[in-house]
Amino acid sequence: MKRRDFIKTSSSALIGTAVLPQMLHSCQMNDMSVNLSKMLAHFGVTENDLRRVITVALEKGGDYADLYFEHTLSNGLALQDGAVNRAGSDIQYGVGIRVVAGDQTGYAYVENVTMNDMLNAARTASRIASGSAKTPPVKVDEQTFKNRYPIIQSWEETGVQAKMPYLQTLNDRIFALDSRVIKVNASINDTTSYILYYNSEGTICHDYRPMVLAAGVCIMQEGDRIENNYTVRSARKDFNFLTDTLIEEIAQEAVKNTAILFEAVKPKGGEMPVVMASGGSGILLHEAIGHAFEADFNRKNISIFSDKLNKKICDEHINVVDDGTVDGDRGSINFDDEGVESQKTYIVKDGVLNSYLHDRISARHYSIAPTGNGRRESFKHIPMPRMRVTYMENGNCLESDIIASVKQGVYVDQFTNGQVQIGAGDFTFFVKNGYMIENGKLTQPIKDINIIGNGPKALADITMVGNNLKIEQGGGTCGKNGQGVPVGLGLPSVLVKQLTVGGE
Repeated sequence: MKRRDFIKTSSSALIGTAVLPQMLHSCQMNDMSVNLSKMLAHFGVTENDLRRVITVALEKGGDYADLYFEHTLSNGLALQDGAVNRAGSDIQYGVGIRVVAGDQTGYAYVENVTMNDMLNAARTASRIASGSAKTPPVKVDEQTFKNRYPIIQSWEETGVQAKMPYLQTLNDRIFALDSRVIKVNASINDTTSYILYYNSEGTICHDYRPMVLAAGVCIMQEGDRIENNYTVRSARKDFNFLTDTLIEEIAQEAVKNTAILFEAVKPKGGEMPVVMASGGSGILLHEAIGHAFEADFNRKNISIFSDKLNKKICDEHINVVDDGTVDGDRGSINFDDEGVESQKTYIVKDGVLNSYLHDRISARHYSIAPTGNGRRESFKHIPMPRMRVTYMENGNCLESDIIASVKQGVYVDQFTNGQVQIGAGDFTFFVKNGYMIENGKLTQPIKDINIIGNGPKALADITMVGNNLKIEQGGGTCGKNGQGVPVGLGLPSVLVKQLTVGGE
């Protein structure tokens, strides 16, 4: 592997006095299949090696430094034209080294872990600082974290032959469910990540992270019209995620969501009430609201919510959570990419903006503990505040009552993408399908519309919250500053009293 290193600076806050510990802080998982000694051996490093690299990283007087080792193995298998005919694999391996000095960050990475290359990367990152070396030791108590994704049969142990029958079954079931099906695409992608983290406060953590995504695309033809739709299921789970029940669920949903499009129309556009279905409509929270709660945007006074901490921002019955502890969810993590234990964080509590989403830098700025939201795409990237699994807790309304309360509006169900302007809070979502609501009943199916609004206003305009919270099991990947990380989302059915619907 070729070596690459670089230095990047950014505005950030002082995060404390850096120290080089004489005692390591072990944060190993309850699942002892990969313990600390095995993880150190996996990367071919020792505790003394880590101390040595941190010492060099702080030789110019940085306030804080950390090392993020990663070895990720990714596999993809795809079916097209009735046969499994594509496969691929990828390996990411290396270490990223970060040094923080005042409000600046230096970062370097190398795609191997030889001592010379690590020391060179540490010196590159250290150039952000200017001063005397900081190496006083510190004693840190040992911690243990609950494992949210235990492994029975790992993806490393699972070959192509074990996955192929699931793709073939998915293909056959989609064709069998509707005579209008003319084409099926299906895929299974899995990854396994070894993570080793060490910092200048004496914390050493390790994780063994699985991920799987199974998807089916259904293409139908009726007369001259062709429609397509898809279904995705993803989780931090091992090979046992793949079951006959899961494949049937994907097939049924893909066919149903495609077939309804032949009946769907574009409604007349305008401002109207919008009922957001449970599950995937959680994109409303993620895009319109969640990003604006990430602490780096608020620390820099970019977010529309920068001056609203501890203030009432919506109905008192609304609670919004960002949760990294949902067992097996795609967005869950045992600890974040800064060695901070994952947790359930109430962003909005009883209608009040309760907390931003913090990494170590923003937490230091606000003089609070980090919330476990420091995430990065890979060892090649710096961590920053990112969402994990973002959802609204249940209210006390039946979905049927929410729909019945609307005289004229739309019910939206499946989304394909969305975006938001963090500063203004304005958002737009593309809705793949849903229904008209007329006189309190779902009537004509609709498709291919935009929902446009403002995040704070939309949150304040939620007047009814259902009791049917669903955590969507899709394949969400959140993009921010050029980095993508896996996320989860969810929502009970809610009524937003007025949004702009872009239709005919």
